[in-house]
Amino acid sequence: MGTLVTVARFSFPHEANIAKGLLESEGIPSFVADEHTVNMQWLYSNAMGGVRLQVPCEFSVSALDILKEDFSDSVNSEFDMPIEKCPQCESLDVENYTKGKRSAFLVFIFLGFPLFFYKHGLRCKKCGYFWKT
Repeated sequence: MGTLVTVARFSFPHEANIAKGLLESEGIPSFVADEHTVNMQWLYSNAMGGVRLQVPCEFSVSALDILKEDFSDSVNSEFDMPIEKCPQCESLDVENYTKGKRSAFLVFIFLGFPLFFYKHGLRCKKCGYFWKT
């Protein structure tokens, strides 16, 4: 094996290990550098340039191509994730949203103890409608 080349940098070791598994599933040998240092002192991660994912030089181009691929559609189809639509305007442009988070934070700042009166749900980016899931 030749010289190792860094093909990606990550803030956390688990992210690097997921990418390492992806490369190895395609037959590309890979190594995670600085994983243990960041595990011991995670505040050093940015100063060190993060956790490095390295491959032998001859695999660098194919590794970069694989890491650039977007697999989000594959994940959604694999798990049959339902596509949420806004019940009010039927837009597909929805997001996870926590309603009342700002108020809860302000109560905590001014009273010194938390009051958890927020709701988790979905919000339509088009019309602003909120509904609980």
